[in-house]
Amino acid sequence: MKILVACGNGVGSILIVKMKVQSVMDELGIPCDITHSSIGQAKSEANKYDLIVISKMFVPEFDQVQGPKIIGLVNILSADEIKEKIEAVI
Repeated sequence: MKILVACGNGVGSILIVKMKVQSVMDELGIPCDITHSSIGQAKSEANKYDLIVISKMFVPEFDQVQGPKIIGLVNILSADEIKEKIEAVI
C-alpha cells in the first residue's frame, strides 16, 4: 500500500505522523511505502497513492481528488486515532 502523509509545509511534526502511521501499519501487518509532503504537493500527486493521511482541516482541499482514500485527523499525533481511521478504510 502506498501512503502519503501531508501537512501545510511537509516538515516538522509530519515526520512524527509518518512514524506513527508506519507503526500502525506494522501493527496491522500491512506492508506499505510511506512518503511525506506538503499539502500542495500532495494534491498534485494524490493519484499515485492508495491512502492520504492529513489534518482534518485540509480534507476539503481534496474534495476533487479521485482514487486514494483520504483520512482527516483531528489530532495528528494520536496513534489511537490514526489506527482507528486506517482500520475503518482498509
